[in-house]
Formats: sequence, structure tokens, C-alpha cells
Amino acid sequence: MDDYLVEPAWLSDHLGDPSVVVLDCIWYVPEAGKSGLDEYRQGHIPTAQYIDLNAVSDARSPFVNMLPPAEQFAAEVGRLGIGDNTMVVVYDSSYVSARLWWMFRLFGHDKVRILNGGMRRWTSEGRAVETGGPAAVAPAIFTARPPRDEVAAWPEVLGAVNDKSATLLDARTPGRFTGEMSSGYPGVAGGHMPGAINVSWNALIEQKEPFTFVSPMKARELFEATGVDLSRPAIATCGSGVTAAIIAFQLERIGKHDWRLYDASWHEWGQCEDLPKESV
Repeated sequence: MDDYLVEPAWLSDHLGDPSVVVLDCIWYVPEAGKSGLDEYRQGHIPTAQYIDLNAVSDARSPFVNMLPPAEQFAAEVGRLGIGDNTMVVVYDSSYVSARLWWMFRLFGHDKVRILNGGMRRWTSEGRAVETGGPAAVAPAIFTARPPRDEVAAWPEVLGAVNDKSATLLDARTPGRFTGEMSSGYPGVAGGHMPGAINVSWNALIEQKEPFTFVSPMKARELFEATGVDLSRPAIATCGSGVTAAIIAFQLERIGKHDWRLYDASWHEWGQCEDLPKESV
């Protein structure tokens, strides 16, 4: 079994397996005016539960989509029937599944995989879809272990800006990165951290059928083509820590493990007047 991904055929064969829980994590930023839960109700993989990114984010933080306390994460995923021995398969239709993969991993649960190609590939292959709300499931006990040392805070990122101790990899789309487009957040400046390299998340996932993650070989080539020195530690960043997880996921797949993720990302950095910024 692949350490990171499952294919639709494998998942189809395991939908009735009580040791496997499938999570639909479709989610939209507020300005999109869409509801992930509504989209789930319109069609989801049979037996899949719905997990709302907002339910596993820290609502007390001034920054969006921040990691929740361990007990909050444990309670939410336990409610969905996920225990310590559950194989979790996450999927969506865009860019959120890697964030869920990272959170499970961060809290010590390595039995997590992403459905390669997500819902778009599943439906394009003509596989079964259910409609309606989530089915009732028996809750389970999930033990959230002390988080791994994979989270970067702004002082570490500033240190990397100043001394080049790590390469900053920004997953936002080019317009957001350069500052040609607004940051997408009220009161948050545009641009990027000095010295950061733009590795747009949508270059790491095929944007046409079969919508799969690009292969490790292609990911490595893409990193190197954008000027990433893979011999140095990396810090992944984006707008709010969601698409940065796609960079982290692909770094893991190519065997590079010395990375960290800046959880608050540009939503924090862009609001701080004292932190350096560049635009193109």
C-alpha cells in the first residue's frame, strides 16, 4: 500500500471495511459563497462522513484556519467514528485534503491517506455516489498525541528570511504571490516574504483529468525548476496554512522530511507592519 495515496479502485474495494473511514473535506473560503456541506449532500462517496475544516480550526485565534487544540481535534474526529487504529481516507474536489492529511499526521495518526484525484476523478470514472446528509455512526476514542515538531511561527520564518537557514516555499497562485492580486483578506497587504519561492499548489496537482497529484519525479523536477535547493530545510507557507500542506505532502513523497509549515502564513505576516514584504 502506498504510504500517502490510495487509488479509487482500492477505495471502492474497501468501502464496507469497518477499519476504514472515508472523510469528505470539501471546503470553501467565505467569499466563494458556497457551502462544503451542501456540496457533500448533493453527492459524496458512499459511507463518507463530512468533516468541516472550520470544526478542526482554532476559532479563538485571530488568524484563519489555525491548528486546533489537540483535544478539539480528537473530539471532532472521534465523533466521526475514527479511533486510533482507523485507516482514514480523505478527499475533496480542490485543495483541502492535504491539510487534513497533515493534521492527522501532526497529532500522531499515520494511518491516513489521500484519495488520489479526489471526487473529480471518482465521478469521472463513473463510480457510485450517494446524496443526503451524513449517516449516523458510533463515536470512537481518538488519542491525539503531542504534535510533531512541524509547525513554524513567524520568528522562525523571519530568521529564515534574514539568514537563509531555510527555503521559504509559497503555495499561493502567482497573482497572490506577486501582489498583483489582493491578498484575499481585508486589512492584509499583498506580496510575499523576501526570498520566498513561488511553488503554486495547482502545479503540484493535475488540473485536468485524472486530477491526481503529480508524481514524485515530476514534483522533484518542478521544485528544482523553480530554484528550490532541496538540500536545505524548507518552510511551506501560503495564505492561511491550507495549500502549504500540498507542498509539505509533495516534499514528503519525494523523501524530503526536513520541512515545517507556517500555520498562520500570509494572513498573519501580511497584517504585521514590522515584517518585511516584497511585491513584483
